[in-house]
Amino acid sequence: MKTIKGPAIFLAQFMDDQPPFNSLASACAGMKNAGYKGIQLPGWDKRCFDLEQLANSKDYAAEVSGIVRENGLEITELSAHLQGQLVAVNPAYDQLFDGFAPVEVHGNSSARTAWAIKQLENTIKASAKLGLDRIAAFSGALLWPFVYPWPQRPEGLVQQGFEELGKRWKPILDFADSYGIDICFELHPGEDLHDGVSFERFLDAVDQHPRANILYDPSHMVLQCMDYLEFISIYHQRIRMFHVKDAEFRSSGKAGVYGSYSPWIERPGRFRSLGDGQVDFKRIFSLLAQYDFDGWAVVEWECALKDSQTGAREGAEFVRKHIIPASEKAFDDFAGGNQLDQVSINKRILGI
Repeated sequence: MKTIKGPAIFLAQFMDDQPPFNSLASACAGMKNAGYKGIQLPGWDKRCFDLEQLANSKDYAAEVSGIVRENGLEITELSAHLQGQLVAVNPAYDQLFDGFAPVEVHGNSSARTAWAIKQLENTIKASAKLGLDRIAAFSGALLWPFVYPWPQRPEGLVQQGFEELGKRWKPILDFADSYGIDICFELHPGEDLHDGVSFERFLDAVDQHPRANILYDPSHMVLQCMDYLEFISIYHQRIRMFHVKDAEFRSSGKAGVYGSYSPWIERPGRFRSLGDGQVDFKRIFSLLAQYDFDGWAVVEWECALKDSQTGAREGAEFVRKHIIPASEKAFDDFAGGNQLDQVSINKRILGI
């Protein structure tokens, strides 16, 4: 077994124009003081680093990694969530998602997609320069407006949507493979890849590509009323990243999993700070240890109630208490016999 690395934290929800989160150095210092060992960096936030420069300059990569190391931390992964979102956008969301891209591609969906793909390629190249072997991403969504089948979906719509999604992602996955990088899709409502079945549809569309993997985040499964523990047993071979995020779903006589257009604080399903929700993290950490997960436990802080810096401080200790140091020997080894000629001993025991 392997010991999960951590605790680490995703900086996306913390970066700000005010200290201490207005620069990479000060953010690292703050998270080190909060008890973290690693940070996951959002590739779209120039307060952390310049993605294009990082993709193309070994010197700049050394500078960025040096800032992190000087503050006693490691870079766990780079995130391309927002860029991945723009690989596939249904026209219903064009105006809303233009905000994730530079103004020069607004109103031009093909130019926005090309920009997003280049950004993903830069994230892959930058990760390789930093010595990392996996990135985080969203899949984007062509089909999300049709997630509920009313009016009835035209025959073949879902299949055609996944074929198109696969056609867009297959070259990106091949590019990642040439750099030895896995793309870990966060299965998330709003994305075409939001649960196990949709991920399997995608795998079929990209010929079971070995670089197509999963960022496991149980909070999104709680909000979909999924069995997030069985999910690990089914898909553990594809789980390459882990967001430690809590959530709760409290049944209501007024609203359900669709949320009734309510703000987060009023929804039956909502994200909570670590330890304040319903996720069984003891079992999750046990299963990931059992299946030899070799990555980081990365806190993604989101909560409708609690202050973010309080949540960050509490999250570091929460993860530390849940990491299971892997055993180097079986618990019952003390009762073992002479192992020098075990084959002969086994034959005698079996009478052969």
